[in-house]
Amino acid sequence: MVDTQRLDSLPAIEAAVWRELESAFRVKAHPWRVAVLATADGMAADARSVVLRHAEAAKQRLVFYADARSPKVRQMEQQPQGTLVMWSAELGWQVRLRVLLEVHTAGLEVSSRWARLKMTPGAHDYLSPLPPGSRLEHAQLAPERGTREFFAVVIAAVTAVDWLELHAEGHRRAAFDESGARWLVP
Repeated sequence: MVDTQRLDSLPAIEAAVWRELESAFRVKAHPWRVAVLATADGMAADARSVVLRHAEAAKQRLVFYADARSPKVRQMEQQPQGTLVMWSAELGWQVRLRVLLEVHTAGLEVSSRWARLKMTPGAHDYLSPLPPGSRLEHAQLAPERGTREFFAVVIAAVTAVDWLELHAEGHRRAAFDESGARWLVP
């Protein structure tokens, strides 16, 4: 994580945000490793936590995984815009990332990641014979492990970053998008 000295230039802040994102998928204890993803479900908003699996500052994209049968995948396919929200108490930073979401269920992006994941305990999340949210007759940890994977890779192309710093010396906010970088009222 970046040091706690306040950054004063917009380019330095944007670079620090991307350094944190690239650190978040590598460091399990990083506060941005688990983000809240908000999508649209018809006329209603829907939000859930997702685990950041990869970040690429050069391509301005993030990656997370999903069960291809999950409601969030259906929502992303119908309305591919979303917002990721992350908070770091240590930095006093909240970032809101507007993203364009692409769901991949086949191809090299999926097969290469599944090859690394399938031998780990995390593979169980994508091998359930029942889709996420299915009703169970009684409490159990998970249904028996199936043999077919329902693994999906979600690419989140970042189209805008809204950075908010909460600080005792004064809060600050900045935006980074296709219009450039600018300071905003917190």
